[in-house]
Amino acid sequence: MKASKFYISTLREAPSEAVIASHKLMLRAGITRKLGNGLYTYLPLGVRSLRKLEEIIREEWNETAGALEFKPTVIVPGEIWKESGRWETMGPQMLKARNRGEQDMVVSPTAEEAYTAIVRDGLDSYKQLPVNFYQINTKYRDEIRPRYGVMRGREFIMADGYTMNADDESLDESYKAYEKAYFRIFKRLGLKIIPVRADSGAMGGSGSEEFMVESPIGDDTLIICPNESCGYAANVEKAACRDDESLDKNGKKHEKTDAAIEEVETPNVFSIEDMEKFFDESPKMFIKALVYRVINSALDLSSCPHAKDWKRVKESSGDYYPLSYACVLIRADLDVNEAKLASALKASEVVLADDEEIRQIAGAGHGFVGPVTAKAPLVVDSSVVKANDDGTMTAMMHDAIAGSGKDGFHIRHVEPLRDFTPFLCADVRTVKEGDKCPICGGTFYSTKGNELGHIFKLGHKYTKSMKVTFLDKNGKAAEPTMGCYGIGVDRTLASIIENNNDEKGIIWPMTVAPFQVCVVPIKYDGKMKEVADKIYETLKSDGIEVFLDDRNERPGVKFADMELIGIPLRITVGEKNLPNVEFKPRAQAEAELVPADEAAAKAAAFVKAELARLNA
Repeated sequence: MKASKFYISTLREAPSEAVIASHKLMLRAGITRKLGNGLYTYLPLGVRSLRKLEEIIREEWNETAGALEFKPTVIVPGEIWKESGRWETMGPQMLKARNRGEQDMVVSPTAEEAYTAIVRDGLDSYKQLPVNFYQINTKYRDEIRPRYGVMRGREFIMADGYTMNADDESLDESYKAYEKAYFRIFKRLGLKIIPVRADSGAMGGSGSEEFMVESPIGDDTLIICPNESCGYAANVEKAACRDDESLDKNGKKHEKTDAAIEEVETPNVFSIEDMEKFFDESPKMFIKALVYRVINSALDLSSCPHAKDWKRVKESSGDYYPLSYACVLIRADLDVNEAKLASALKASEVVLADDEEIRQIAGAGHGFVGPVTAKAPLVVDSSVVKANDDGTMTAMMHDAIAGSGKDGFHIRHVEPLRDFTPFLCADVRTVKEGDKCPICGGTFYSTKGNELGHIFKLGHKYTKSMKVTFLDKNGKAAEPTMGCYGIGVDRTLASIIENNNDEKGIIWPMTVAPFQVCVVPIKYDGKMKEVADKIYETLKSDGIEVFLDDRNERPGVKFADMELIGIPLRITVGEKNLPNVEFKPRAQAEAELVPADEAAAKAAAFVKAELARLNA
């Protein structure tokens, strides 16, 4: 491709709103242009890299994961979202509309419902399973605060694989095949991936793994064990740690007490720090109680006497409480992980209750909420009471101090399981750097990361609610189980740039570079034109994607543009160096001189070697 026939639109400076490297460079290099808040257009240069990235995903999903591509619509009927139960629970990020026939429609934020509905209509027998489809399609989520360019935009491109399997064993096989494909994809893109345990969130299901890249501007906090033989890594929303003991200020573990609860007047004691000073004790001896407002909980609360007046909605996809409450108990030196809490409560969202709600549930204000008097299901963290595999529970704290449920008073000698009974025991603790690995006991460190891909074992979440059945080997109706496998295409492209740049611009890996080689004549005239054209034509005939900068621009402008755009190899044709030309890989500081008649062959060999290295 010649520059005179192409669209180059580089910028000297990025707009002030661009604060991360990928956003700045995608705008400056003419990869993208902003059309609206959270809405970005790919320009021709960006489309070339975008399509290469998509093709790598296709190749690996076709071959390694054994999937077939399908193309659902972007606008889908709201009816299938009502079937799945996510019409209400997906929240305001889902863009809804009505057509002229007053039919509810959805601009797809994800495609589980569409895939399930499509396969359902043609599924009869176990002989058709597994059904393994994928799409690479546009989605829309009404992000409340879009930022970082295409890294977190409102409209974006996702590659989504879906499998429908006859049983869990078959699902495991599909899951492992996609997992293998993910490692292949990211290797070919030159990205070092950290696979981490993750929360399934609004997707639902059991097994879940994220594929992350380390990034200082990452949205996610990763908890990682440094022991390579262990390999434990998890998103902070899912991370677990080894149990640690509740010790008093002298480092002593308290034993179970027979002393009755004692009420202590504590004027002006509201925070944990206040309690430490007042009681002259370690926060590890305090039970912190927090009241949460719970949105769309599918947990069965019918056995909880405090829940009898809460509205329960019955739907084919399952019953749920649009609004409920929970009192969370956790050791006072720890923080509640709200993603874990939402998962434990099978809720779409949990939010700390406001002052009025706290008084309604706890009978006292914040700081005095107690485990004994709270009128809500007690969700007790494993730092306070641990659930055992045999269904029994073990108190992890003894002779503790807690809120009384009465303003200005706390209580001491609190014995979990004697003085209160958990409605639910769950790990809702936020794991942090310095905690111990649950597998090997190593000391965790934390880092920031960006999620590029996510794989889920969805189980029967959608096939049950959307009534998908097939006839099994015995001729009986059965529900298939599902898996879901996603890659954020735009985000991955931005992450490649985020990880491959310098002060001059982008440094593309060969596999996704918009062009593999650029030929830059100092002046496109005379002998320089002749030599540049010959190298250009020879590379083209050898199947190399080559860009000839034939613009009537100053050499400094051409060099700056090519380095900003990030083409992996530059061949510079200058009158002073002929019959030699400069051969400069973008990632190297210095150029070397090679004979002009050898430059094309050397460049082709360089390109093919880089492709072979990344695609191995």
